[in-house]
Amino acid sequence: MYKDVGIYLAARQLEFGDIPAEHRASLAKIANFVKDQYQEKLPARLLFVCTHNSRRSHLAQIWTAAAASYYQLPIPLVYSGGTESTAFNPRAVAVLERTGMKIQKTTGDENPIYHVRFSDDGSVITAFSKVINQAPNPKKDFCAVMVCDSADKSCPSVSGAIARVALPYVDPKQSDDTPDESRTYDERSRQIAREMLYVMSLVRAAN
Repeated sequence: MYKDVGIYLAARQLEFGDIPAEHRASLAKIANFVKDQYQEKLPARLLFVCTHNSRRSHLAQIWTAAAASYYQLPIPLVYSGGTESTAFNPRAVAVLERTGMKIQKTTGDENPIYHVRFSDDGSVITAFSKVINQAPNPKKDFCAVMVCDSADKSCPSVSGAIARVALPYVDPKQSDDTPDESRTYDERSRQIAREMLYVMSLVRAAN
């Protein structure tokens, strides 16, 4: 793992006390899903869903993989999707780069494809905006994690999911093009990283 990413996650580990009770319950459900899949020798597929698949769902997808790596656990198969497709927002890309991740933009269209790395020896996460059922997202046997209220309400059920967890985060988009933009994105990244790290700490404790 890149040094700066490891330092960032070590700091988040010290903040578990900041996680609200209502989120702890949802995070425990995600951890239980991962643990159960591992115990059955099955792949643990996690699909993070928000409306536009542009900010929160990508952050959750990427930080979950990094958190598993931090604890030297098998990395779940992580995906993200939206109720509609837009683009991986450059502000969300930038906040991950500020944590020490290496991100390469590989296409120049309106919905660019990015390759995200948190270590040189780990797998590359391919990130771009897509709808829930678009490849490479799984068709069955996955846990759908709804990371925004809008997607949670518009998708009361997710086809193919064997578990569904509501875990809403405030959209950092509210601060776009304001003096608070970077601070808001940094706060949301820290929150999501902290909570995905907590999930993986529960998985590790069960091993």
